[in-house]
Amino acid sequence: QRERLGSTGIGDGIAIPHGRMPGIGRLVGLFARLDKPIDFESLDGQPVDIVFVLIAPEGAGADHLKALARVARVLRNQTVLEQIRKIRDPEMIYALLAESAAQAA
Repeated sequence: QRERLGSTGIGDGIAIPHGRMPGIGRLVGLFARLDKPIDFESLDGQPVDIVFVLIAPEGAGADHLKALARVARVLRNQTVLEQIRKIRDPEMIYALLAESAAQAA
């Protein structure tokens, strides 16, 4: 439903699909790096290989928007993005994302 409002493909091969879901108690994020980029109707027309799904409780309000902004800041950092695309160890990617998110706060 969210994608019908406009693509969440923000460019540079990044998509941040997000929305609200009943029945969850806190913000949940899921990161994926795709082996084969997919068409996401991104703003720049480029296929997407980096996806960060953000799901918020129905009443998250400003917390949802703050989390979305932080994820976007982290993934728009070209140094972080290059490292994400090179690193193969999931734990190292998690550590990079966590450290970068803390710095973006």
